[in-house]
Amino acid sequence: MRLILHIMEKQNKDTAILLLHCPDKQGIIAAVTQFININKGNIIRLDQYTDTVQKVFFMRVEWELEGFMIPKEKINEYFDTLLAQRYEMAFKIYFSTQKPRMAVFVSKQSHCLYDLLAHYEAGDWDVEIPLIVSNHPDLEHVAKKFNIPYYVFPITKDNKDELEPKELELLAKENIDFVVLARYMQIISPEMIRRYPNRIINIHHSFLPAFVGARPYHAAYERGVKIIGATSHYVTEELDAGPIIRQDVTRITHKDTVENLMRKGQDLEKVVLSNAVEKQIAHKILVYKNKTIIF
Repeated sequence: MRLILHIMEKQNKDTAILLLHCPDKQGIIAAVTQFININKGNIIRLDQYTDTVQKVFFMRVEWELEGFMIPKEKINEYFDTLLAQRYEMAFKIYFSTQKPRMAVFVSKQSHCLYDLLAHYEAGDWDVEIPLIVSNHPDLEHVAKKFNIPYYVFPITKDNKDELEPKELELLAKENIDFVVLARYMQIISPEMIRRYPNRIINIHHSFLPAFVGARPYHAAYERGVKIIGATSHYVTEELDAGPIIRQDVTRITHKDTVENLMRKGQDLEKVVLSNAVEKQIAHKILVYKNKTIIF
């Protein structure tokens, strides 16, 4: 029992998480760790990567705030003044006590939604899901099982300009930090993408661009493919071309039916999407140009 309580206490510690990238030069790690140490912060996680081709340095560092000499609300200002400007850093600071608020968008397929909500209910993720949005009423019963409000905006290409501003208003009202498209079968508008840059996560099969359209598994089956996969990525204005967060594959044979392909594909989609969401919640993703650094 004492061990369990100790683990829970350690997990609930108030920490700060710093994500940064900047031109690579000598002394960055020393400068960042000195900033934390000199202000009585205890570093508990540190990871870094240098892109030797682009000559860019990336870093994620997390430290305990108990006893830290700079007040929370001043850390961003102090770090910017003392380090970021000197090293030309682009940076973000997050706090473990501030749970991200995630909105889930769905259409009619339920497999990804059930998987996300199972993780949520089990307490696997330190996140809030205040709402589920859909363009169909079909999955409202799923939301009710988990006691999450379900909003239907019957968006089509003809009424998108009218209804999507109402979605954005709802997201703003609920202080949503990021959006997960759990097989949401509508194209997101440029305005929503601008409101949530690198904060809208999508999932799709990895047949693209070879097998486009509504029946990719049937097309893949007819072609006799031997591998299928899934891709999670951030949404950008260029369709299905945003920074990739996670991918995975599984092999198939001539013995697999279309139904087998669809089932295996859905299983992959669940795992790949959940992994991307987990990294997002833990602030372990850095986007640079159209690529991601995953810590």
